[in-house]
Amino acid sequence: MGIALTGVVIAIYWATMGLSTSQIGILITLGLLGGTCATLGVSLYADRVGRRKLLLLISLLSVGGGGALLMHPSFVILCGLTFLGMINGMGRDRMAASSLEQAILSSGYDVKSRTQTFAWYNVVLDVGHASGSFLGGLPFFLRHTYKVSDIASYQWTFLVYCGLIFLSGLFYFGLSKKVEIFNVAKEPISAASLKRVKRFAGISFLDSIGGGFLTNALVAYWFFKTFGVSEATIGTLFFTTRIANAFSHLMAAWLANRVGLLNTMVFSHIPSSLLLMCIPFMATFWSAAILYFIRECLVEMDVPTRQSYMASIVQPKERTFALGMVTVTRNFGWAVSPMVAGDVMNTVSFSTPFFIGPSIKIIYDLLMYTTFRKIHPDSQ
Repeated sequence: MGIALTGVVIAIYWATMGLSTSQIGILITLGLLGGTCATLGVSLYADRVGRRKLLLLISLLSVGGGGALLMHPSFVILCGLTFLGMINGMGRDRMAASSLEQAILSSGYDVKSRTQTFAWYNVVLDVGHASGSFLGGLPFFLRHTYKVSDIASYQWTFLVYCGLIFLSGLFYFGLSKKVEIFNVAKEPISAASLKRVKRFAGISFLDSIGGGFLTNALVAYWFFKTFGVSEATIGTLFFTTRIANAFSHLMAAWLANRVGLLNTMVFSHIPSSLLLMCIPFMATFWSAAILYFIRECLVEMDVPTRQSYMASIVQPKERTFALGMVTVTRNFGWAVSPMVAGDVMNTVSFSTPFFIGPSIKIIYDLLMYTTFRKIHPDSQ
């Protein structure tokens, strides 16, 4: 919930504070880079240090990042706090925590059950994202109900964010010791599996580059500036799209059992990119919102299938490293793009990311299919 909440309001909040589109892009990039570094750390050391310990540490740092949003430091200090607090403008990916949770969930299943498990995992995430997106209307509610100032409405909202992240950290205390790996190999992955991971991660990097042009924070800001709609309206839109994402995960698991993981990943993803390119041509908010909703019904179908596929083409003991490294490269791509997206929105055209991002994503889909079409799940 907390991640989705920041995805709706963070860019609008920073704009209200007087930051430029380019500065907002830089901050989103730094927050995602902080999450990328954390993901790299857990990929290399989680099985040695302890998965539960690192999940708790990630939660504490995130709460600290939320606290930083309540202050008004200089831009340079804000950059550092955003990095350390892993402030997430994507609005949907939980980065380091997510990679660890995927490694935990990938144990002890065959391909079909694993895909179903990841589907339900992502359903739960998207229900949370939907609820968090709905909370994105909280600043609007506070301003019009309690007559607080613009800045104060956002500060109260970020207090809610801190509370949500702190609560998630408390849940990690209840994890069983069974989530840990006690006999850790000196080498986290074999040479053959490493080759596959490198190829998969490299191609996934392209997808994340494209996605970084379209973070929830920048899309929310685009709707806000283009059509003049409130945070409450944007939050409601994102709420409905997250619900659509949740149902699409279950559909992806059903479809993957019939046509395969890779086919489901690729051939649901390309139409979603084409739909996204059409949004800037819509004359009204509602026509653009409907197109965005249809796109969201398709765009997340590759998520549980990609997670299951990656876990299925490496050994069980290699999954923490493999899933973590794929997440690292994806996070790095997401981190780099918003800074560029903010700049092109400011200097070229406000709608440019809606063309650059989907084009890169289509290239990713074609490369993924041609590279991995002959590698079947659970083949070593």
